[in-house]
Amino acid sequence: MKKKKILVVEDHENLLELESIFLSSHGYEVKGVKDGLAALDAVAELHPDLVILDIGLPEVDGYEVCRRIKSREETRHIPVIMITARKSREDLLKIEEVGADWYIPKPFKSAMVIETIRRFLP
Repeated sequence: MKKKKILVVEDHENLLELESIFLSSHGYEVKGVKDGLAALDAVAELHPDLVILDIGLPEVDGYEVCRRIKSREETRHIPVIMITARKSREDLLKIEEVGADWYIPKPFKSAMVIETIRRFLP
């Protein structure tokens, strides 16, 4: 059975590494990038099955990355799970507005991430 591909977009090196190791240990093929422009390139190149996306990114923020993924015919089907420490009503509305499929608040438990991924990648 072919491994599902997950793109993890996180600008904090240690979190990116931890998330990548954790998801790999659960049988996913993981690619990690640290900024919004690299994320857009990776989506076009990798064609991931799912994107885990931080909001606060250099270059292009997570909102814009999600908006661009969801606005293109060839990528709009890819589930985008945003991970954020932002919890204001305005932030949550913006997450919905850009087309994210789900969001996970920071700090998060690893089990919650896997449960959410399995909802989109059965």
